[in-house]
Amino acid sequence: MAEKPLVADHLEDKIKRRKRLASTPSPLPSETRIITVSNQKGGVGKTTTTVNLASALARRGANVLVIDLDPQGNASTALGVPHRPEITSVYEVLLGEASIEEAIQVSSDHDNLMCVPSTINLAGAEIELVSLVAREQRLRTALDAFLKGSTREYHYVFIDCPPSLGLLTVNAFVAGGEVLIPIQCEYYALEGLSQLLGNIQLIQKHLNPELRVSTILLTMYDARTNLAQEVANEVRQHFPEEVLDAVIPRSVRISEAPSYGQTVHEYDSGSIGALAYLEAAAEVAERGAPTTNTDKGDQG
Repeated sequence: MAEKPLVADHLEDKIKRRKRLASTPSPLPSETRIITVSNQKGGVGKTTTTVNLASALARRGANVLVIDLDPQGNASTALGVPHRPEITSVYEVLLGEASIEEAIQVSSDHDNLMCVPSTINLAGAEIELVSLVAREQRLRTALDAFLKGSTREYHYVFIDCPPSLGLLTVNAFVAGGEVLIPIQCEYYALEGLSQLLGNIQLIQKHLNPELRVSTILLTMYDARTNLAQEVANEVRQHFPEEVLDAVIPRSVRISEAPSYGQTVHEYDSGSIGALAYLEAAAEVAERGAPTTNTDKGDQG
């Protein structure tokens, strides 16, 4: 019997995965999950993961806010949000010159998806923050005030960090409850990770004891190479609880989408990259599902 063409195998796999995803519920968290997306190593898909996970969760019914804390403003671009220098942005929020309510914009990607944009002004914020009172707490104070006063219930807040450990990233760690680390399935995947984890421990000890690494996502996965499989196995061995089952493949569609000011879901919702991020989002939602009240009932 002749083997099925490879294309047919891929199509069949895609159909099965979509059916499984359609039957998988996405429970909403009982309180806002604030997730800081960070990796000091550049080029690992950090911003791509931030915007596409946020978009996927919005499409699955959650209200999501993305805070673009990277001066490059790539998350703002991908979410279709204007971020010209004169626009009120996260820069003004950090300096106490504006509230998040004044800076927030609706993403062109989805009505459930909001964004606090970054502008080029943020590039000088590291220096300006040094002399300010409670410089590490600026974002957390603004975010707490916003969430407390907002008429909309936000289920997720994603904070996109620059690829370095400065005051901007420290602000993101102090504001967050969870850290999501994207790791690319290539050489030196774990390079710098021990330093990142060490920095997170310092934040836990001195500034935010509630912070924890909740999620690791494997990106740029190429199933055709032994290297990708070896890296994936190594990461799973080191972090068995944190690594998602879903992996993000190397995908032209994922790479192209930002240049059109779109997430991969808006650019090509039928692509394998969009499907992978939907699967990752479903897993993130499931991991943060509210616990049942069974235990409380037993205590009564």
